[in-house]
Amino acid sequence: MPRVYSRSEHNISRSLVSENALKVLYRLKKAGFEAYLVGGCVRDLLLGREPKDFDVVTDAHPEQIRSVFRNCRLIGRRFRLAHVHFGQEIIEVATFRALQTEEAQTERVLENGRILRDNVYGTIEEDAFRRDFSVNALYYNINDFSVVDFVGGMEDHRACVMRLIGDPEKRYREDPVRMLRAVRFAVKLGFAIHEDSAKPIPRLAKLLREIPAARLFDEVMKLMLSGYAVQTFEQLRHYGLFAALFPETERCLGQEPEGFPLTFLAKSLERTDSRIAEHKPVAPYFLFAALLWEPVRTRAQKLIDAGQNALLAYQDAGNEVVNHQIRLIALPKSIGLPVREVWSMQPRFEMTQGGRPFRLLGHPRFRAAYDFLVLRAETGEADPALAEWWTRFQSANEAEQKSMVRSGQRSSARTRTRKRRPRKKAPGHAPIS
Repeated sequence: MPRVYSRSEHNISRSLVSENALKVLYRLKKAGFEAYLVGGCVRDLLLGREPKDFDVVTDAHPEQIRSVFRNCRLIGRRFRLAHVHFGQEIIEVATFRALQTEEAQTERVLENGRILRDNVYGTIEEDAFRRDFSVNALYYNINDFSVVDFVGGMEDHRACVMRLIGDPEKRYREDPVRMLRAVRFAVKLGFAIHEDSAKPIPRLAKLLREIPAARLFDEVMKLMLSGYAVQTFEQLRHYGLFAALFPETERCLGQEPEGFPLTFLAKSLERTDSRIAEHKPVAPYFLFAALLWEPVRTRAQKLIDAGQNALLAYQDAGNEVVNHQIRLIALPKSIGLPVREVWSMQPRFEMTQGGRPFRLLGHPRFRAAYDFLVLRAETGEADPALAEWWTRFQSANEAEQKSMVRSGQRSSARTRTRKRRPRKKAPGHAPIS
């Protein structure tokens, strides 16, 4: 039996619910169907936060939902959903899902324990046990403004715990992305992952490699652009999930005894969080450039040591790293191309004489590449004097710029900031971190 929390036992007010979500709930009720708010919106309302969106669940089937709403569109193949459109706002409506039964196998398709298609409908109680985490399985009933709890979600919510419903290993095998969701929700909400739910993650992290690369790209975007990238990165590494997503980066980080790459990456993520907190735009390609920089830098240095020109070395290294990474996380061209441009521009910053600085200044990715250089300098990976030269150069007037390049005024960029790596003799290469 569910535990029903009356209006006096929780802090959710109908005034905090989207008007359009209320319209959906009342119209379904008027049509003779059950309808509840469910998931993240209920969880966030209980925390006193403004939900990003409002999801509705009902006993009406998708076709029945469409018959109730003219502004409805059915989507999805794995999970059939209804989207009810109100201008810019979309209210997602799902039908109660059933638990796995022998009779449902023709509709519910699994491969190696992972759900591929699931359009079997059931009751609200079955739906609750099909959800991933207990705090996401709370139902707000518009009939009496109560919260209905079948799985102890309210207690976990009050204890600030993310607990997987059912057997953790089985649930992770059904959908390995749940491991990423556990980290994302825990970090976002300030919750702890329950011990039973956390224990299998390091052992099962490799299952993420079975997930389509395009879906993992979406999940990484949610993880790193939520405003909590630093904490998320730490938790992903703690549970072995980062190694499954970015194996080459993880190997490089593990080989650095002085922690320089980790410092650079952490600083990049910190900057991303700061920009999001200040409601400033964030370029996803800059984030991926930072996440994959250390494998590129390491590979380019090996090519330079073998006698290759620095510019070509960074181009070749960048192409190779991206080609390996997209097998796991599908980077669209709108990200993959600028990522490589930011990397390939790093050795060009050392060319501070003649007409090259002017040409570099006119490059469409100059600002992002310059910010990347400054970040490297701030974390001890590049010479601060080189970053300072470019800061002065781009703010100087034309006469001052010509004077700077004519005089041969150079930064002390040829001096290594990492003493453990001696200077290489290949001409015209960037400060190698």
